[in-house]
Amino acid sequence: MRPRRWLEFAVSSRRSLLLSLPGKHVRSSSSRRHHGTLMAEEAKKLAAYAAVDNHIQNNQVVGVGSGSTIVYAVDRLTERVRQEKLNIVCVPTSFQARQLILQHGLTLSDLDRHPELDVAIDGADEVDAALTLIKGGGGCLTQEKIVAGCAKHFIVIADYRKDSKDLGQQWKKGVPVEVIPMAYVPVSRAIARRFGGEAVLRMAVSKAGPVVTDNSNFILDWKFEHAQNWKEVSTAIKMIPGVVETGLFVGMAERVYFGMEDGSVKTRDHPIN
Repeated sequence: MRPRRWLEFAVSSRRSLLLSLPGKHVRSSSSRRHHGTLMAEEAKKLAAYAAVDNHIQNNQVVGVGSGSTIVYAVDRLTERVRQEKLNIVCVPTSFQARQLILQHGLTLSDLDRHPELDVAIDGADEVDAALTLIKGGGGCLTQEKIVAGCAKHFIVIADYRKDSKDLGQQWKKGVPVEVIPMAYVPVSRAIARRFGGEAVLRMAVSKAGPVVTDNSNFILDWKFEHAQNWKEVSTAIKMIPGVVETGLFVGMAERVYFGMEDGSVKTRDHPIN
């Protein structure tokens, strides 16, 4: 039996020793988190690049989603526009997306000038087996749904952490619901009374008070208790006075690209009824 070996190295000013056994590598919890974050970022990039390469063509109007994964899609779109001299017009789903488009020197437009889009590419907080999405972790759900609804093809990009059999398995923060500020209390009570769980006002992190959307509204996060008929639930919630939109995207995504831990890209298409 081979003797144990001690490996000493500085991980940070607070950590210095890790125990290594033959054939094994023991990481500290923060080191594992860092490694997992790097893997997730690479997975986002893989999914984004695959979607842009497979769905973007010359002379298209493209809906540009919001969030961390879409940054990689805009990077790849910019590369292709410059290398292939593509004529692409971009319609943003948020202030963040608008800034990304401008910073990368892409052509910016809006739904007034281009109400019909060839394709929209966006991320998701969670995707179930039927391609039902939870979106709105970043607070842009209403504009994201409007842009997706205007597109002939709605393509979703995500990393392996967003893949679930049923909604709620991976994403624990609930379904975002955008509401008119004066209505957030009665809407919260109505959702909890009719569908169970609780709908909590989302509070800002670096400012006092609630999160305010690009549309000057509030966000409720409905933490549901079990899987439901999401199409019926989304429709019913939207009928509550004061609700602007829900983060449930039902029957909208055509294909999802998942960047995987092993460096591959998995696709899932919308089931054909």
